[in-house]
Amino acid sequence: MIRINQLSLPLDHPPQALRSAILERLKIKDAELGDFTVFKRSYDARKKNSEIKFIYIIDAEVKNEEQVLARFAGDQQIRPAPDTDYHPVAEAPAGLSERPLVIGFGPCGLFAALILAQMGFKPIVLERGKEVRARTKDTWALWRKKQLTTESNVQFGEGGAGLFSDGKLYSQIKDPKFFGRKVMAEFVKAGAPEEIMYVSKPHIGTFRLTGVVSAMREEIKRLGGEVRFESKVSDFIINNGQTEGVILADGEKIMSRHVVLALGHSSRDTFRTLYKQGVYVEAKPFAIGFRVEHPQSLIDKARLGKYAGHPELGAADYKLTYQAKNGRPVYSFCMCPGGTVVAATSEEGRVVTNGMSQYSRNERNANAAIVVGIEPEKDYPGDPLAGIALQEKLEEKAFELGGSDYTAPAQLVGDFIRGKPSSEFGDVEPSYKPGIKLGDLHQALPEYAIQAIQEALPEFGKQIKGFDRDDAILTGIETRTSSPVRITRDRDTLQSLNTRGLYPAGEGAGYAGGILSAGVDGIKVAEAVALDMLAQSGQAE
Repeated sequence: MIRINQLSLPLDHPPQALRSAILERLKIKDAELGDFTVFKRSYDARKKNSEIKFIYIIDAEVKNEEQVLARFAGDQQIRPAPDTDYHPVAEAPAGLSERPLVIGFGPCGLFAALILAQMGFKPIVLERGKEVRARTKDTWALWRKKQLTTESNVQFGEGGAGLFSDGKLYSQIKDPKFFGRKVMAEFVKAGAPEEIMYVSKPHIGTFRLTGVVSAMREEIKRLGGEVRFESKVSDFIINNGQTEGVILADGEKIMSRHVVLALGHSSRDTFRTLYKQGVYVEAKPFAIGFRVEHPQSLIDKARLGKYAGHPELGAADYKLTYQAKNGRPVYSFCMCPGGTVVAATSEEGRVVTNGMSQYSRNERNANAAIVVGIEPEKDYPGDPLAGIALQEKLEEKAFELGGSDYTAPAQLVGDFIRGKPSSEFGDVEPSYKPGIKLGDLHQALPEYAIQAIQEALPEFGKQIKGFDRDDAILTGIETRTSSPVRITRDRDTLQSLNTRGLYPAGEGAGYAGGILSAGVDGIKVAEAVALDMLAQSGQAE
């Protein structure tokens, strides 16, 4: 198999043009080219008002492959295609009595459990929330009726926080073993669109993710795994630095010397339990800010020029960064094209926002978090859980500013920049449910964060014309950009630094940031668990 990089074609090229381009690039005849697949397709929009081009990476089967490669020996864009298939590292021995536990069933826990099940280890998944359909009903109850279910919401339940998001499936993590391809392939197998295997910025969207996640759960069960919902872990059984099992909220004990912590970034009570038990936990940086909304048409025009609205390009996104004069980094986070701003709290008396898109990305507004980076030493010194306390304080203030009924506080961008409270909307209509209350967001965050965002918004307007338009809407607040703690693990064994058999993983442990990276981390940890279980059984190679 030969890989061709940087194969360029016009945006509106016919399907057969791709085969012709491969033949021309490799200088071979049609009979010499067998099957080929698109490994990746992106687009180059640097000349958005003249010509946007698709850029392909192609894997192709050709006759006389060695001769073709030899002919292009000096061409770095034509090389042997790497092996991107997933190869299991272990197989469970017959008669193995111990079953690994996976706590949490978001993307990380989902893939940890799936890989363990595929290797024959029959994991037991413990998820504090509900299965995906019931969880969706509970989430809609908050959005429509202001009724919060604390164990079943945007943060907790089957699919994790990634379920109610844009469903982005791209990341900048290093992935030398192509675990990301395994994640994509399993999603496609479970019903996701096949295009996620090759488009440069793949996404699934919430409604499609619900079916995909439930299909993967059934596959885990078919392979001998067990998935238990409404099974909250309230404590851990740890003796002499060795994990021996967990205790559920109803008092049931489940014993295992291999426990995967795929908690998610909002499991504050579990973080506190682990810290109390003496498990090594440290504070880590995260970010705080607001959600901003603009008409999607504004973003499309700024990013795609005359190609705005082209069906092959879809809704445009953006990524913005700025270094404020007070030294604070300000950046866009979790941008959701054609999406909505959603209520994302998991605790009573607190307001949290997030962004969500469906697969179609055809809602009126674009939204993204505009956040300021904060650090433990400077902004929340003290014990490792001080970042959680800061989040809680800010979320309680947002609840109060919104009217203490899960309505969110909001302000127009122009008024925010000028330091003037907002009293009426412009042309941009807010999408947040259960509703927003206009006022003054300067009270919602620390002064250093307000100053940094005030300064950044006009600068972002220089990069995207209209970004700082007066009637764009800021909705508060965004606090759960990532976990405020890291449950630190050994680099080689992936076990907790001071608690054997405990495997911190994914976003909650501070080792991922998004669906794809969380899934990849789940695979890594599943392999570490499998190899350790084999070693303890005496059957490791």
